[in-house]
Amino acid sequence: MRKRLLGMVSTLCLLTCTLGGGQTLQQRPTYLLRPGDTVDLTLRFTPEYNQSLTVQPDGFINVNLIGNVKVSGLTIDQAHDELVKKLSVPLNKPELNLVLKDFQHPYVVVGGEVQQPGKIDFRQNLTAMQAVILAGGFKGSAKDTRIVVFRHINSEMGEVKVLNLHKMQSTKDLERDMALQAGDMILVPPNKVATFSRYMEATHFSAAVSSGMVQ
Repeated sequence: MRKRLLGMVSTLCLLTCTLGGGQTLQQRPTYLLRPGDTVDLTLRFTPEYNQSLTVQPDGFINVNLIGNVKVSGLTIDQAHDELVKKLSVPLNKPELNLVLKDFQHPYVVVGGEVQQPGKIDFRQNLTAMQAVILAGGFKGSAKDTRIVVFRHINSEMGEVKVLNLHKMQSTKDLERDMALQAGDMILVPPNKVATFSRYMEATHFSAAVSSGMVQ
C-alpha cells in the first residue's frame, strides 16, 4: 500500500511539474455566469427594486419591472449592460450595480473503477490523470487503457474521447493525457468495457458514470 501511494504521489508530481514548467502563466478567463449563481442587483435611485437573484436552470433571472432576462454565459459586465438596456424602458437612465454574491464551484466527475468516485473540484490545467489520482487512483479491476472522457457540446449531446493512461511514468507518456474542462465526466471502466460512440446523449453517458460509481 505504501509503495502504491508513493507511486501515485510521484506521478502527480510529474504531471504538475511538467505541465507547469517552462510555460508562462495564462491569464485566467473571465468568469461566465451559470445556473445556480447568485447576484445582487442594486439601483442607486430606486432602492425599492433592489434584489438578490439566482440564475435559474434555464439561464434566466427574474428582475423587478422587466421580468425574465437571460444572463447565463455572460460576464458580470455583460449582464450589467444587458440589465441597463432593459431597465432603461421603465426607468430613466438607471444607475445600477451588479455583484456576483455566490457561484457554483466548477467540478469534474470521476466514476467507475476508482477508489473514491464522485465530484472533483476543477482547477486550471487539471488533466484526466490528475483527476483519477485525486479520486484515489485506479482500482485493480480498472481498464486503464480505455479511460472515457465525456464533454458536453450542448445541453443534450456530448463528445466522447478514449484515453490510454496505462503506466504514466515519463514525460513522453503525458502526450496520452488531456486537459479537462469544467463539467467533464470521466468513466474508468472495468476490464469488461462497454463500447461508446464518439457522440452520445448526455443522459446516456451520465447513467453509465452513475452506475459505475456504485460501490
